[in-house]
Amino acid sequence: MSGNIVRLQAIKDVEAYVPPAVSFTAGETPGEIFGANVFSKVEMQKRLPKSVYKSVLATIDHAARLDPLIADAVAAAMKDWAMEKGATHYAHVFYPLTGLTAEKHDSFLEPAGDGSALAEFAGKTLTQGEPDASSFPSGGLRNTFEARGYTGWDVTSPAYVLESPNGNTLCIPTVFVSMNGDALDHKTPLLRSQQSMAKHAERVLRLFGHAKPDAVVSYCGPEQEYFLVDRHFFLARPDLLNAGRTLFGAKPPKGQEFDDHYFGAIPERVLGFMMDTERELFKLGIPAKTRHNEVAPGQFEIAPMFERGNVAADHQQLLMTTFKRLAQKHGMECLFHEKPFEGINGSGKHVNFSLGNTTEGNLLLPGDTPHENAQFLVFCAAVIRAVHKYSGLLRASVASASNDHRLGANEAPPAIISIFLGDQLTDVFDQVAKGGATSSKEKGTLIIGVDTLPVLPTDPGDRNRTSPFAFTGNRFEFRAPGSQQTVAGPMVTINTIMAEALDHIATRLETAVAAGTEFNVAVQKLLEEIITDHGAVVFNGDGYSDDWQVEAAARGLPNLRTTLDALPELVSELATELFSTYGVFSEREMHSRYEIGLEHYTLTVGVEARLTLEVGTTAVLPAAVRHQTEVAQNIGALRAAGVDADPSALDEITGPLTELRSALARLRSALGEHPGAAAMDEARHAQDALLPAMAAVRAASDLLEGVVADDLWPLPTYQEMLYIL
Repeated sequence: MSGNIVRLQAIKDVEAYVPPAVSFTAGETPGEIFGANVFSKVEMQKRLPKSVYKSVLATIDHAARLDPLIADAVAAAMKDWAMEKGATHYAHVFYPLTGLTAEKHDSFLEPAGDGSALAEFAGKTLTQGEPDASSFPSGGLRNTFEARGYTGWDVTSPAYVLESPNGNTLCIPTVFVSMNGDALDHKTPLLRSQQSMAKHAERVLRLFGHAKPDAVVSYCGPEQEYFLVDRHFFLARPDLLNAGRTLFGAKPPKGQEFDDHYFGAIPERVLGFMMDTERELFKLGIPAKTRHNEVAPGQFEIAPMFERGNVAADHQQLLMTTFKRLAQKHGMECLFHEKPFEGINGSGKHVNFSLGNTTEGNLLLPGDTPHENAQFLVFCAAVIRAVHKYSGLLRASVASASNDHRLGANEAPPAIISIFLGDQLTDVFDQVAKGGATSSKEKGTLIIGVDTLPVLPTDPGDRNRTSPFAFTGNRFEFRAPGSQQTVAGPMVTINTIMAEALDHIATRLETAVAAGTEFNVAVQKLLEEIITDHGAVVFNGDGYSDDWQVEAAARGLPNLRTTLDALPELVSELATELFSTYGVFSEREMHSRYEIGLEHYTLTVGVEARLTLEVGTTAVLPAAVRHQTEVAQNIGALRAAGVDADPSALDEITGPLTELRSALARLRSALGEHPGAAAMDEARHAQDALLPAMAAVRAASDLLEGVVADDLWPLPTYQEMLYIL
């Protein structure tokens, strides 16, 4: 269908839209269904022997070593619960280095000797599975012909039943490793990094007088941005269908310049989708909290409440799968690409990070007088040291071909990793650097000038939306992650660099106290050193300004603008020492992640380049030629009739059409070139040859879109995709 027909069909569908499902049945509340499909602690307490339940709880809540003897009892109870929920199969769910979710389904039923079948689910089946690992990315850790891989039950992330119209499945979150124990997934290093960070955080807490601190865990609250487009448009755009972003598209007459979409009234069709997804998320125990329109037209956001980092990562993957599935039910497509539309804001996945435990609570909570809260200042100083020393690794943790289109634009932080502390904490640390903090800026009040409105309290500092790593009152918000990536990658890096910083702090304080230094004096000296040595990473100004680029360079902060600038950080001596020291990655595993990053970059750009050539050649070029022919025939007919015909319309189409042919030829030539055999050579060719050639094709095509007759243009336009919902 032509873009014109697709647009008309989409308009009809929107006008006739009726929500396809009731979000909550009569008398049903979100609280009643929350976690209904989760094998939660409540379910376990009901169904497990008391001793088994206590053992499982000790592992989940207090990081105790898992007792393998409990597996049979847990498996039997889990199977019975799942079958009562209508499950006929079970699946070990894992997160390979594709960035997607993987699962292998097996039936509970096993044949018996008398021709019948029995429902079986043994402890050994729960704890370990064996999916084929040969076709998953390994970055050289294994040969392609080596197929064996193992999944291992992660007891800290609850099992759940996933419903579908064709049957229900018990899903068990697992790690995914090779025969040699190498991590082939995102969960394994996340659990390793969490364990290492906890060890050193607890050392610091003991120094502050907490004799037996409970296990410290990292928390994550990821905000998820996404676009929705009518599915008719999506299916008529080969670029969206195959690459997740538009490789063609002229800027519409109206974009986001009026800021009228941001926090505006949610369209009925979108609200129906949101309510439907929230019901499914609640049943799966995912604490969806906030929903709203984002800045760009067609863009929206959901934000869950804080959870333990490992569970939050699993829930994020499940959330994206749920959104994709239910968007189609509502006749739409959900786009998680970081920059699906050029010229308007892209989408991120802000990772809000904190750490704490059940006894001391949130360790990044400053209180009303942070200058007196030495424990908070030490943990905050650990973040400052970690981000400054390992800023390159933080940038590498969010590096991808798709995120390169977003970072540094007006909706995302720059590639320079810096910390925003706000006025209050900046003032406190300035005092620390000068010998000791004695005061904190207090909260104020906001007088609006309307008698019927209350006096509103104000925080002692504003927020900074241009900062990649910003303190926001009781946590740090890492704003650089892309919307379609797993949060496990950034969380692994944050946990590990925090482990190193807390190890450094604990060792320094332990040594000083053992040498006879009074503890508070040792803390003051340590804080003074950290803010002096690492304070260059603190920046409260405008991260989008050109002046910051210059200032950051003067401060010695790296500016890793592209993925290919950032990925070598993964195999630097600094990274190898860090990850191996804290047991998160071996040197082999780090090199594998580097190789996979390069390969994924090359494949992504390669697919986009071939799509650009295909669509430009088979759709845009023929449409432009037809329009040129019609104009030429019109001019010829007018002249034949003795009418003085203006040739400017023909010139208007001929110029960009010539540019398009030339750009397509250059792209075809670039695709035929063969760079060196090294992975970096191929990636450099993709960046330096393919991307510019694609941009030239797009530039010519976008000029033609403004000239070619609407009924001839083959692709749904930005104006249609962004505003017809």
